[in-house]
Amino acid sequence: MKNVEMKVEGDQLVIKVDLNKDFGPSKSGKTIIIASTEGNKKIENTEAYIGLNIYKKK
Repeated sequence: MKNVEMKVEGDQLVIKVDLNKDFGPSKSGKTIIIASTEGNKKIENTEAYIGLNIYKKK
């Protein structure tokens, strides 16, 4: 994962992302990647999965 911290607190998933970071352009070059789970990831100790992409326009 890039720039994504996750933790489960009770029945809630808490996600932390630093919006000041960037990882350069996306594959298409149309956006700048801020954070990504880089595909679907299992959320620890649950049956749930997450797929997250945070980006900004170039």
